[in-house]
Amino acid sequence: MLVAPDPEAAVARLNALLARCGGPLRLTSHAGTAPWHPHIDSGDDAPWDEWFRGASAVALLAVVWERQGPPGAVCAARGCARVLIPYGAGPPRRYCSRRCATRERVAAHRARTAGDVSPSA
Repeated sequence: MLVAPDPEAAVARLNALLARCGGPLRLTSHAGTAPWHPHIDSGDDAPWDEWFRGASAVALLAVVWERQGPPGAVCAARGCARVLIPYGAGPPRRYCSRRCATRERVAAHRARTAGDVSPSA
């Protein structure tokens, strides 16, 4: 669901997920005990897993709506297939972790300098 080839595929998967989430989108304040917020589950007493699926679907909906594209990406590091949310503060992320980013930078540096061996004095 997070990774899709294009926005249309992401939206089709997201719409299918939303259809399975348990209930219509509604606002609740849990009888005045919390600020108003959206839910897409069967009721305030719905099981936790139902709430989690619905809340996750609404969060993904917001990302697709705002970005007009798939909400996730696959890590750009060679050999890593982890999925990440590339959006946040700063430029879009390309790597799932600092470890993958560092490994790729080191590999690129070594590839650039492989033929540049200078004798030491």
